[in-house]
Order: sequence, then C-alpha cells, then structure tokens
Amino acid sequence: MSFGQGGPQWGSGGQHHDPYNSRQGAPDRFDPFGAQRSAGDPDTPDWAALAEASAARARRRRWLLIGGGALATAAIAGIVATAIVSSNDDGDDRAQNTSSELPGPENLPSGSGGPDPSFSSVAPAPPPDPKDFISSETKDTAPLSVDTLFPGRKLTMTGRSYAKGATARTGTCTAAVQGGLGPVLARNGCDQVFRATYSKDGVAVTVGVAVFGKESEAKAAIAQRVRGQNLAPLAGAGVNTFCKAGPTCRFTANSYGRYAYFTTTGYTTGKDVVTGDTKAFQAGDDLAEFVFRQIVARGNAQASAAAVAPAG
Repeated sequence: MSFGQGGPQWGSGGQHHDPYNSRQGAPDRFDPFGAQRSAGDPDTPDWAALAEASAARARRRRWLLIGGGALATAAIAGIVATAIVSSNDDGDDRAQNTSSELPGPENLPSGSGGPDPSFSSVAPAPPPDPKDFISSETKDTAPLSVDTLFPGRKLTMTGRSYAKGATARTGTCTAAVQGGLGPVLARNGCDQVFRATYSKDGVAVTVGVAVFGKESEAKAAIAQRVRGQNLAPLAGAGVNTFCKAGPTCRFTANSYGRYAYFTTTGYTTGKDVVTGDTKAFQAGDDLAEFVFRQIVARGNAQASAAAVAPAG
C-alpha cells in the first residue's frame, strides 16, 4: 500500500507540526534553582540566576563559620580564665600554709651569744710622708756616708755604665767647692759635703751632696748661688784631672729636702763641653738623677720603717 510521494501529510504544519497540540495550556517549566521560566523561554539555563543563588549560599556558609569561630574562642577564653583563677587560689592556699608553718619571732634561733663586734671611732693615722724624714735632721736619722750615698764600684743608668773613681767626705764645706760657693754654704748652715767621681769614654762627672739641718737652708743656698759658684772636681782613682785651668765644663745645682746636690762635668782630655754635646750632657744628667734617687730612697726607707713600727 502506498501513502503517496513525500510520506504522510499531517496538515499545513509540515514535519514540525505537533499533532497532539501538547504545548497548548502547558504550565511553565520548573527551575530547580528557584526561578521559573515561561513555556516560551529557550531551553538554555539562566546562568545569572544560577550565579546569584550560588553566591547567596556561600555568604550564608561564611557567616555560619564566623559565628561558630567566635563562639569557640569565647569558650576557650572562659576555660583559660577559670584555670588561672583556680591556680591562683591554690597558690594563695599554699603560701598561707607555708607562712603558718614558719616559727614565730620567739622561736627563731638566737645568735652565737658572744659579744657584738666593736669598731674604733678613731680614724687610722695617715701613712708617713717620706719627704718629712729627709727635710729635718731630727727625723733623718738613718746612717749617712759615702758608701750609703754612692754604693758599689760602678753605676748603670738606662744601660749606660759609669765606673766609680775617687770619693771624699768633708766637714768643712768650703773645701769641697769653688768660685765663692763656700761662703754661701757656710752662712746657710752646711754641715758636710760628700763627693764621688764617675767616668765613661773620656767624660768625668763629680757629683756632690751638701747636707743642711733643714730643708729651708738647702733651698736658700741654691737660691743664693750665682754663676761660677760650683762644686770642685775630684780626680784620682783612675780619673785624670779635669775642669781645671781653663777648659769649659758643665755645672748643675738643685736641692731636695735638707740636701743640696751638684754636678761638675768635663773631659779628662781638656776638651771643652759645648752646647749640644749630648755625650757630656747625658753623663751629667745621669749622675744628677742618680743622686736625687738616692736622697728620695732615704726618705722612703725611713717612712716604711716608721709605718710598721709599734706605737710608743
């Protein structure tokens, strides 16, 4: 049986004609995300509505998480505070118990029972001043001689060695000086003069110490001395004559305590000592420094002895 060319014909609608007229009166389609589309909308989903719904759900979830975290934090803080208060209460109880266990004042152990230490209210005496012992003959009582002032057979100063020659001591002070220095020493109470000569490499130095009764006399003698009033050189014991009959020599004078000390420096060959002659100047300065140290040492020794001596 033949239906004719082109297949069955259902009317003027052609192939897309709905023979059951199923769309007429049909309700709008349901949107699973909460929105409705009319029956005449296209079949594609409403993406904007879907995105808005998803964002709403995310906001609700975030607020739920924030609220839950806040509640958890508050709960933890409460637990910690409760634990601290409980711990403090326990500490207070223990402290009270410990305090109650301590002995009272009447139960504390007493001292050794011996006498209390006592301290003197009198301040200790200051140590003696070494210079006081060499400023007055009443206190400067240590032995004094050529050997105590000029000990040994040679002298070494900062690596420079000087051989000791002749030595002398005189109770007539004018006999040990020249150029008018004698009367100056005499009127200021000079008691005695000690001398010694040292030599090195053709340079000779006589060093002398004039002794007075007190410091003021020695100072006055040095202050009254004028140019040309000097210590007389002392030759002998291997040292040739020097600073006699013409050559230029170098002279120094100073005092410390009740002692005035002098130097006379020259060449044993008769050579003049001129300005800038470091060899001669160094020798004279070494001997002056040496005798100054010897005088200071006298004061130190006597002050030390007085400091350890029992009070009389």
